[in-house]
Amino acid sequence: MDLTHINEQGRAWMVDVSRKDDTERVAWAQAVVRMQAETLQRIKSGGVKKGDVLGVAQTAGVMGAKQTPYLIPMCHPLMLTSVDINFEFDEDNPGIIINSKVKTSGKTGVEMEAVTAVTVAALTIYDMSKALDRWMEITDIRLLEKMGGKSGHVKRSES
Repeated sequence: MDLTHINEQGRAWMVDVSRKDDTERVAWAQAVVRMQAETLQRIKSGGVKKGDVLGVAQTAGVMGAKQTPYLIPMCHPLMLTSVDINFEFDEDNPGIIINSKVKTSGKTGVEMEAVTAVTVAALTIYDMSKALDRWMEITDIRLLEKMGGKSGHVKRSES
């Protein structure tokens, strides 16, 4: 497989997508923030002094998706049509599972935007809660699924 982000001189470049078809594109990503059980309960109950941790993290995740081309040098600026961030509480292995779904209609996919969204949301949870639990861990940042474009609909295999 040829590397598409390398030019004839062996240097990075932004790929030319001008000949690609506009299609609906969707990507789903996930990250996990592991923490002490007490920290999770404080976030759930609104007992964090800095405020509504998940409300701020949701806004930060949306903003992160929108800022992706300014953070990742070779990403194309995209007109995102939707960014959704959801949180699940894991009581058994204390933590918050963050899921994103990002959509656009265009010539290139939104995988990077979806992954950036969950990463920024996770960092925000950490920032707002670190006074309670400085050893939280951000783990399992990954693309789960993508749809649209030449590769069609693909899902991560759970192995």
